[in-house]
Amino acid sequence: MIDRLQGFFGFTKMPFGRDLAPGMMHRHAAHGEATARITWCVAERNLGVITGEVGAGKTAATRSAIASLDPARHIPIYIGNPDVGVRGIHTAIVTALGGVPKQHKATLIPQAGDALATELAERGRTPVLILDEAHMLDHDQLESVRMLTNFEMDSTSPFACLLIGQPTLRRKIKLGVLAALDQRISVRYHMNGMTPDETIDYLRHHAALAGRTDPLFTEDAAALIHTASRGYPRAINNLAIQALLATFISDKTIVDETSARAAVNEVIATE
Repeated sequence: MIDRLQGFFGFTKMPFGRDLAPGMMHRHAAHGEATARITWCVAERNLGVITGEVGAGKTAATRSAIASLDPARHIPIYIGNPDVGVRGIHTAIVTALGGVPKQHKATLIPQAGDALATELAERGRTPVLILDEAHMLDHDQLESVRMLTNFEMDSTSPFACLLIGQPTLRRKIKLGVLAALDQRISVRYHMNGMTPDETIDYLRHHAALAGRTDPLFTEDAAALIHTASRGYPRAINNLAIQALLATFISDKTIVDETSARAAVNEVIATE
């Protein structure tokens, strides 16, 4: 089916996929703002919090920012599973920096702090700790992040840290028990959905990446997809693929409002 769909529309590859290189991503306003703030946070070796609804493009923006860093001067440490616990966070840090994690937490935690400091002082590379799905981190994990930043009596930090998560992360950090962590955050940004014009440009951008530079979505179809997706990239991708399938089945060459509505009904019905 995919081969037939691709041939029908004259695609060189299927559009609206998730496997895009950072340089090929659509540069809408929220993406650009998030990328710029992440880049600044890393340069200043600060603690930053990037939030957004599901599918807002938080991870994509983080990927873009990290891809732009000089690998000779930075080393990313990505933790995407919040279930690893406090020990898992410190183990990942030590392992990523070439060490062998100690077995006991009492020695593992200072080992992770030393590894971060040594990486910058001796190798000249800034570690960039990225905690994705950070809204699912518990109090002990968030407190352990704060303790890692407690370096040289707050005069400087040997690493940058990014907490990436859904809006509940912001509310969790504002709890009184995490006041010390809240006070250390230097960068905060919430990613909203794209505007209607940005959604239209997003659809054009992905169609062009697949080899179609002529109009593929009517204005009515694009408007409907924007409204249903609230301008969030992941939802746009899902709706666009379903709309292309509906168009193919109807033997049409352009995605019109009817096909877009069929896609909306299909996606909403399965959520």
